[in-house]
Order: sequence, then structure tokens, then C-alpha cells
Amino acid sequence: MARSKMQKCRECGSYGLSTTCKECGGVAQAAGPLKFSPQDPQSERRRKYEKVTDPEWVDNLPSPKKEKGDSNE
Repeated sequence: MARSKMQKCRECGSYGLSTTCKECGGVAQAAGPLKFSPQDPQSERRRKYEKVTDPEWVDNLPSPKKEKGDSNE
């Protein structure tokens, strides 16, 4: 079962329900975080399956970026 039906575009950051962005046509990925529980015995296997430990996965994570005109400083 999917983590979430909500998807976020990796290119423009817009949200939608399909794996293809309606705004720019880019690839969208699940917007929800991976499941985590300290007591979960299958967590290590799931992280290996989803390749969470790969450096490429870390590079694809969204990071907060300052928008031009953002006055929250």
C-alpha cells in the first residue's frame, strides 16, 4: 500500500494525485515521509528495499529553500 496518495513534483514542487506533474510534466513522488517505528522489526529491510541508505536518495530529498521576497527572517 502506498504511503500517501498525495504526490509532490521533484522539479517544480507542486502537489497532485498522479505520478506525473500537471504543471510541468515532471516526475512526482510520494509527499509523505517513510514509515518509522523504533519497535518495527522490518524497518531495516524496508529501508534497504526502498534504497534509503543510497546517497542518491538523500540528494532527492526536498530541502527548505528561501523564496525571493520571503520576509520570515
